[in-house]
Amino acid sequence: MANKPFIMDHPLIQHKVTLLRDKNTGSKEFRELINEVAMLMCYEATRDLPTKTVEIETPICIAKANVISGRKIAFVPILRAGLGMVDGLLQLVPAAKVGHIGMYRDHDTCEPVEYYCKLPADIEDRDIIVLDPMLATGGSAIDAIDQLKAHGCKNIKFMCIIAAPEGIEALTAKHPDVQIYCGALDEKLNENKYIVPGLGDAGDRIFGTK
Repeated sequence: MANKPFIMDHPLIQHKVTLLRDKNTGSKEFRELINEVAMLMCYEATRDLPTKTVEIETPICIAKANVISGRKIAFVPILRAGLGMVDGLLQLVPAAKVGHIGMYRDHDTCEPVEYYCKLPADIEDRDIIVLDPMLATGGSAIDAIDQLKAHGCKNIKFMCIIAAPEGIEALTAKHPDVQIYCGALDEKLNENKYIVPGLGDAGDRIFGTK
């Protein structure tokens, strides 16, 4: 049975996504907002991390408290736009390793083309969160997860800021075991396979390119 996508409804995320959508938001602010939204979303995406009880000494007494136990994490951004989400997540989980999968969309076929893959040596032993601000057709996400599973990865999540229904449907159909986290579920794809209303090309807006 496929996992149901987790659509964020927190007011802070909704507010920041609205600012991301605004065409007048410049690259500097856009980058900051991408990081902030990713950090807020990481709170939910890591909710199932196991903990163990340890003994510590506070300024008052000896106490038992919880720490994260036994699960190593890797963040895998889909280049290039996914890079914009990494710093926010590393602020919360600084011990995580980072892999990279490079894809671009062929403008004629709208299909993803892979050009780079570099993963941590122990990637198959880690809980993985794949990062891409936009889930449009789902092609890049599906191919990236295909790559990770070919490397032996089993516990994979996908995090995006904005998704189209078509992308959710395609990714869920191909990888029903992958939990999807998204900040906003939009209306549809247009004839050019861009998300409507969306926010334009996330990579161009993050890096100030056209």
